[in-house]
Amino acid sequence: MFDLGWTELLVIGIVALIVVGPKDLPVLFRNVGRWIGKARGMAREFSKAMNEAADEAGVSEITKGIKAATNPVNTAMDGVKKAAKDMTSDITSGVDAAKFDPDSETGKLAKERAEQAKKIQVATARAAAERKAREAAEAMAKAEEMEAALKSETDKT
Repeated sequence: MFDLGWTELLVIGIVALIVVGPKDLPVLFRNVGRWIGKARGMAREFSKAMNEAADEAGVSEITKGIKAATNPVNTAMDGVKKAAKDMTSDITSGVDAAKFDPDSETGKLAKERAEQAKKIQVATARAAAERKAREAAEAMAKAEEMEAALKSETDKT
């Protein structure tokens, strides 16, 4: 709506400093900020009221109907995308991919893959824990060596 650049804001600030004075400038900015806040609140309230009125009138349903009528291919593609998203979310969450027929080949494969994925996760976690334990033991041995070397050095002196 209003297009103000940095140069315009700088000119406005300098003019405000000269006209209002440095003593009253913070009060002016505070009042302007309050006024802008009230204006934004009123605009937000108006927008919310308009959206509620549109929802009550059923404008969103009409808009969906018009979009579906003007571009049926995209509407069909949206349905396919939603179904694919539901299918992939079921697979990634470990739910049986063949919800309606768990005895099908797809259902059996999904179960096997879910079990294999769990086995891999367990094996990876075990390997990580073993590696951390090994690193901790190595660090402890190194610290003990350093402590023994320090002790022998202090005994020599």
